[in-house]
Amino acid sequence: MSDVFSRAAHWTGQQCGRASVFMVAVGIIIAWAVTGPFFHYSDTWQLIINTGTTIVTFLMVFLLQNTQNRDTAAIQLKLDELIRANRDARNIMCGLEDLSEEELKKIKATFESLAAAPAASAGTSTQQLKDAADALRSAGSADLRETTEGVPSQA
Repeated sequence: MSDVFSRAAHWTGQQCGRASVFMVAVGIIIAWAVTGPFFHYSDTWQLIINTGTTIVTFLMVFLLQNTQNRDTAAIQLKLDELIRANRDARNIMCGLEDLSEEELKKIKATFESLAAAPAASAGTSTQQLKDAADALRSAGSADLRETTEGVPSQA
């Protein structure tokens, strides 16, 4: 069931992003507006567009969320691969998306202070790696503590 939904969501997302689909939607709204005088702008006439747009909006929320989740996961995997492939990158950054908001704030504060510090000293990259590892350890995530075990601590 999930695979069918995923394929349907992907196809629908691709189709709804086309200019022709937008023009069809505009055409439906224009046709509805033009028919107003023929139906004397009745409650039923208004109910037709309200019901139609509500149903479409309700379904599109789920389809678009599925598409966005899949795209985000794919981008995250690509970024993780780039981090792992780059010798100078901090592999401890893989998995940050699983941290809580508070844990991310702690790590962000650490990196903001690193960015503000002068980068002139020779040991800066090693020092930054140690600071980042300490920030991840102090964030409290067991998964990330395991990935930082080989990095020396500042304490």
